[in-house]
Amino acid sequence: MPQDTQIIRTIKKVMPAVVTIVVSKKADRVEEEMERETPENFKEHMDIPPEKIDARGFVQVGGGSGFIANKKGIILTNKHVVNEPFAEYFVITNDGEKFHADILARDPIDDIAILKIEPGKHKLTTLKLGNSNKAELGETVLAFGNALGIFKSTVSSGIVSGLSRAIEAKPEPNAPAQEMRGLIQTDAAINPGNSGGPLTNAEGSVLGINAAVISSAQNIGFAIPVKVIERDLQDIKKHGKIKRPLLGVRYLTLTTDIKEKLKLPVNYGALITKENPLDIAIAPTGPAYKAGIKDHDIILEWNDKKITADKTIQDYLENAAVGDAVKLTILRGKKRLEKIVSLTERK
Repeated sequence: MPQDTQIIRTIKKVMPAVVTIVVSKKADRVEEEMERETPENFKEHMDIPPEKIDARGFVQVGGGSGFIANKKGIILTNKHVVNEPFAEYFVITNDGEKFHADILARDPIDDIAILKIEPGKHKLTTLKLGNSNKAELGETVLAFGNALGIFKSTVSSGIVSGLSRAIEAKPEPNAPAQEMRGLIQTDAAINPGNSGGPLTNAEGSVLGINAAVISSAQNIGFAIPVKVIERDLQDIKKHGKIKRPLLGVRYLTLTTDIKEKLKLPVNYGALITKENPLDIAIAPTGPAYKAGIKDHDIILEWNDKKITADKTIQDYLENAAVGDAVKLTILRGKKRLEKIVSLTERK
C-alpha cells in the first residue's frame, strides 16, 4: 500500500476522536481582570464586544485541543489548556456536539490534564494508546489538533526527530519556566491551539500529547510520551486522582562546567540550593527536611545510582511512587552520608 494512502486512512480514523476544548468565563469577571491588568490610559478601549458574550453572560477566553481516550467520555489534553481559574470548560466533538467537561485531574508535574464528559447516547470515537518506548528516530508521525484555535481538524505530518528530550518551558506567559523531560521531538508542525491534540504513528496509535514548540526555531515541536499518560490514567482508576511523589528540594544538577565555576569537589549530583534570595531550598516539613538534608548538600546517588545531567532527580522521581523509601547518598563538606527518605504525595 502506498504510504500516502495509509496516511489518509489513518487521518480518517483518528480525526473523529480529536476534540476542541473551549474555555469560558463570566464576562463581568473577565472585565474585572482586564480592569486590574490594563494600564489606566488604555482602560476605555478594553470593553468586551457584546457579540462575544453568549446568552448566559459567558465569553470565550481560551481553548485548545484534546482527544477521546475511552467511550465513557475521558478526554486527554494539556494542563495549560485547562488551567484558567473560575472558568467553565466545554468539549466540542468533531461532529459538532458540545458537552460540558469536568476536570478529573491535572498532573502536578507533567503538562497533562484528564477531563470527563457525559456522552449519553452519543457514540464516541476513541483512540488507542500506543507504546512510546518503541518510538524510533525517523518514524512517521502525525500531529492533530485545531491550529491557532481557528483551523479545525488540522493535521500535519513529520518524523520523530529526537527522543527523551529535555526543555525549559513556560506553562503560562507569566509563570516561571519549568523543566520538561523525556519528550518526543518532531518536525510535524505544532501550533498554538494544537496543544493537547494527539501525536500518532502512521497506524493511528497515540505516541504522545502535543505540548510545546520552540518559538525561535522552525519545525521543532515536542510531545509528552504516552507512558506518562498511562501512568496518570492508572492513578485515576486506582486512587481517583493523580498521585506524584515529592522529595521537597530545589537543586542544581552538576556538570563539569558547573563544578569548575562553583569550585565544587564533584562534577555530578544535585546541589541543594535556592533559585533566588526570596526562595527556599528545602520545603519545610517535606521528606528531605524530615530526613535531615540541608542546604548546600550534594545528593550524589539515588538508591546507589549516580545523579547526572542525563539521569536527574526528576527522572528518578518519574519512576518512583508515593511512599517509596529511597536511599540518598549525600556529600556534606567532605563527608559522605546516607539518608533514607520516605517520599510523600505532591499536592
